[in-house]
Amino acid sequence: MADFSEGESFRLTRPARQQTSVIFSSPHSGREYPADFRAASPLSATILRSSEDAYVDKLVSRAPMFGAPLLCARAPRAYIDLNRGCDELDPAVVEDVARGGHNPRISSGLGVIPRVVSGGRAIYSGKIPRTEAETRIKRHWRPWHATLRQLMDSTHEDFGEAILIDCHSMPHEAIETHIRPGQPLPEVVLGDRFGAAASRDVVEQIEAVFREAGFRVARNSPFAGAYIAQTYGHPVSRKHVVQVEIDRSLYLDERRVEPLPSFSAFCLRMNRVVSEIARIGRRALPIAAE
Repeated sequence: MADFSEGESFRLTRPARQQTSVIFSSPHSGREYPADFRAASPLSATILRSSEDAYVDKLVSRAPMFGAPLLCARAPRAYIDLNRGCDELDPAVVEDVARGGHNPRISSGLGVIPRVVSGGRAIYSGKIPRTEAETRIKRHWRPWHATLRQLMDSTHEDFGEAILIDCHSMPHEAIETHIRPGQPLPEVVLGDRFGAAASRDVVEQIEAVFREAGFRVARNSPFAGAYIAQTYGHPVSRKHVVQVEIDRSLYLDERRVEPLPSFSAFCLRMNRVVSEIARIGRRALPIAAE
């Protein structure tokens, strides 16, 4: 059982000294499921985990060794989605919520309190109280975003820029569904909201790192970036957000939600990627040191 309290809803690992303007985050890899949440769902533990970005936090866990902060969620996405606005409440799953204008994320069951996991499978048999939804937002969403905002602002102040690498994974099936037959399937998709969340220069450098590591890379399709990219990315102010989606089938048994035997080797490959991306943010000394 995960008994969360305010301030304990995420893990922030700072380097001994921040040496780069790059920040890594993993908002969907939390895997601490409260016992009362599991008991309230008709779904099995494995199916509940199907919407996790499972073990993405481990893929980027060495970021602090390369001078970059790493912010990771503890609570799972099925419990609360940190990559949504706190007002994206779904009236089909939360009591006493009025229906608003059309929101495709809410309509698909993927609001801040998700209604479904992968495959459209319903998490609950009915609705949850509004007070429960508000408690989750207070204990998880608000501390996470307050911390992320502080990281972006302090990094920008120290380095003159901030580059957030928002780390996710994508089901292999989702890639196959969105790519035209005969086209090579991307293994990594970089989302910058078509230039609205990060500058071309920053995205090109990140893309080059993944390509040099042997990954097939696409941009903005099928994933262009969601709430975090939209909210924190402002390239004119030198605040950049790039959402990174990695094909889960490269390292995960998706049906069992367990790492493949090659997981350790894949982590080593990702260590080199993380190191090189962190290097992008070392192009200028911290302003405080100049």
